[in-house]
Amino acid sequence: MLRYHDEEWGLPSHDERHLFEMLILEGAQAGLSWSTILNKREGYREAFDGFDPEPIARFKARDVQRLMNNPAIVRNRLKIEAAIANARATLELGGLDDHLWSFVEGRPIQNRWRTVADLPAETPVSKTMSKDLKKRGFRFVGPTICYAFMQSVGMVNDHVTGCFRYREVAPS
Repeated sequence: MLRYHDEEWGLPSHDERHLFEMLILEGAQAGLSWSTILNKREGYREAFDGFDPEPIARFKARDVQRLMNNPAIVRNRLKIEAAIANARATLELGGLDDHLWSFVEGRPIQNRWRTVADLPAETPVSKTMSKDLKKRGFRFVGPTICYAFMQSVGMVNDHVTGCFRYREVAPS
């Protein structure tokens, strides 16, 4: 968990596969701890073709059943089906980077939180993103999941001001 925070969380990402991966993992995390998902991350990468949306979009009922039997991932049918639906929606959208980053005008939001308790669970931007993604066929993309996604891929800098990463990931 510490390594994820120190090396990845909040670092702005425009990599299509990483964006898709984090969208799927943040949805899978709903109702669970993030450490549970991080511990299963490699299992997800293997089970979901390295988070390449093209093969995932072609998954059928037999693939869902195969994934339901895979202990390396969270075996929740709705979350598995959401990952497949999100792959299809991603392809229909033509990719995630330009679209998702447009919600923050292509530049990370620089927050100035003093304590972790100050961080919101959702924001007006995450609510707008959620509504847009749902309209486009994405699932498991509520406002809280969207905000966690925004944090993870650096669309917002939510490192607290006293954290060494705060200045490292701040937009210049």
